[in-house]
Amino acid sequence: MKTLLPPGWPRPKGYSNGVTEKGRLVITAGVIGWDAAERIVAPDLPAQLRQVLANILEILAEAGAGPEHVVRMTWYVVDLDEYRAALPEIGAIWREAMGRTYPAMAVVGVTGLVEPAARIEIEAMAVVPE
Repeated sequence: MKTLLPPGWPRPKGYSNGVTEKGRLVITAGVIGWDAAERIVAPDLPAQLRQVLANILEILAEAGAGPEHVVRMTWYVVDLDEYRAALPEIGAIWREAMGRTYPAMAVVGVTGLVEPAARIEIEAMAVVPE
């Protein structure tokens, strides 16, 4: 994966402005922080994020993909203030699950998710080189 950084732009922290890659596309649905029995693992965003990322990596593994193949994510959070307050913990959870992969990302504040107890939902796109 090649990150795209136009000349003179500051390097973003924790994401990339854009990326490019050739290969087979793998896309997840919106993934939330529940376990295999569809139980939300915890009431807080950081703990749910840990489970969301684990779930995404399990889905990607079914296609032979890993964190290094993720090129795009959209995060939907129900409380942007909660998200901002948890940024140090979110960063640590990210590095633990995803390493130094920084895809193009967007974080969107929403009024709710289909699962009422969910604090975050993430859609991911990966490209596996052929």
